[in-house]
Amino acid sequence: MGKYEHDADEMLRLVGGKENINAVTHCMTRMRFVLNDPSKADVKGIEALKSVKGSFTQAGQFQVIIGNDVADFYNDFTRNGDFNEVSKDEAKKAAAKNQNGLQRAMGALAEVFAPLIPAIITGGLILGFRNVIDSIAFFGNGTLTLVDISQFWKGVDSFLWLIGEAIFHTGIPVGICWSVTKKMKGTPMLGIVLGLTLVSGQLLNAYNVATTAAADIPKWDFGFVQVNMIGYQAQVIPAVLAALTLGYLERFFRKITPAVVQMIVVPFCSLLLAVMAAHFVLGPVGWAIGSAISAVVYWGITGPVRVLFGAVFGFIYAPLVITGLHHMTNAIDLQLIADFGGTNLWPMIALSNIAQGSAVLGMWYLQRNRPGIKQSTRERNDVAQQINIPAIISCYLGVTEPAMFGVNLKYMFPFVCGMIGSACAAVVCTLMSVTANAIGVGGLPGILSIQPQHMGWFALCMLIAVVVPFVLTVIEGKKHHVGLDDEEATGVDMSHVTAQIFGRE
Repeated sequence: MGKYEHDADEMLRLVGGKENINAVTHCMTRMRFVLNDPSKADVKGIEALKSVKGSFTQAGQFQVIIGNDVADFYNDFTRNGDFNEVSKDEAKKAAAKNQNGLQRAMGALAEVFAPLIPAIITGGLILGFRNVIDSIAFFGNGTLTLVDISQFWKGVDSFLWLIGEAIFHTGIPVGICWSVTKKMKGTPMLGIVLGLTLVSGQLLNAYNVATTAAADIPKWDFGFVQVNMIGYQAQVIPAVLAALTLGYLERFFRKITPAVVQMIVVPFCSLLLAVMAAHFVLGPVGWAIGSAISAVVYWGITGPVRVLFGAVFGFIYAPLVITGLHHMTNAIDLQLIADFGGTNLWPMIALSNIAQGSAVLGMWYLQRNRPGIKQSTRERNDVAQQINIPAIISCYLGVTEPAMFGVNLKYMFPFVCGMIGSACAAVVCTLMSVTANAIGVGGLPGILSIQPQHMGWFALCMLIAVVVPFVLTVIEGKKHHVGLDDEEATGVDMSHVTAQIFGRE
């Protein structure tokens, strides 16, 4: 008998039986179901199973958190066969039928940026380390940096910029073109080439456009018209528009071109027309759109309403993560960095990570084993701690999913306490104009991304994001007797609220 056969059989019954399962697969820690009728799933019953650490619905999939043993659970679940076992990509396609237009758009945006995240995190860490060695004056009574006094560290600083520049200046447009083309089932290599044409050394670097007189901007002269030779380093929207155009052109030419000459006609015509569109029309238009968006956000963060903006953004960011709308902030952050040399948005995102982790820290404190409680409650708290501690660690390192879905949303009040703490920290963050040089490094390590002159204020904001959610969670948890005897514990039944958030009602 398999280790999880009993729970697997119970889960099959609780999700509505085989007839309610359109498709099932798993990832690193979760079972992923595409259900024919999500309302038939007994969420409370599923979450009561010993092997289940939480559940949520996202991107049209009902996802059950199992942990590192999910592969064993999946094998026990599917041991009787007759399931529509699919890949994650196929499951996403099936789940799309359960999504509205906005959810599909956010899902597509997430899939475009997800492959870029490792590079963005690496670039953020590198720029953060360079902040420490070339911008913080530790020596000479606060007048000299490590780079100033050491040739070795000066060389390290210069060498690391090779990677940082490759990621944030040229890598982002190329990566986006590749990712969008791949998402559209086009030819990824054509996407890479298209991206390279946006950042070619033949073009005027995007960072030099503002300081170059119009008469000095190089041009392609076609006799009857001239086109500016401008690069799109670090630009997001021009790359997205160009890649979408390439994808649709490939589809069009595949449809109308005879198979015998497709290998020649499709890539040649698609790439040539996409590059022309990118530099003649889409690039300038995309640049204007991106600059307009970043200007509005920058005004909100730094203008007269910045305190209100910070409070609202800090409060709603965690719910945005649930809906998937948070993926749009990646593009805004990158555009802010390109236009203003830094982003005031990313620090608040890192603080939201910390705040949700601190709410779980409050739950850990409430559910720690104390003398005088019944054995049944002690066992229940032991199970809770197996979820709490990893969730705290991952949240403080910038990954909020285990904390939010595994702990905070189950009780709801820790989630709200985390939102309040995030809002308080964000108010101070925006009030003091805390700015990050890069994105990708969240949670406590996020301080490495902060511009050196703002690190002290960000440290204060981090303290707020730790203390406020923790204190509020403990106070609210004690009102509901969380962590005490089973007979006394009332908890907070917010299942109908989370059901509405996740679209179950």
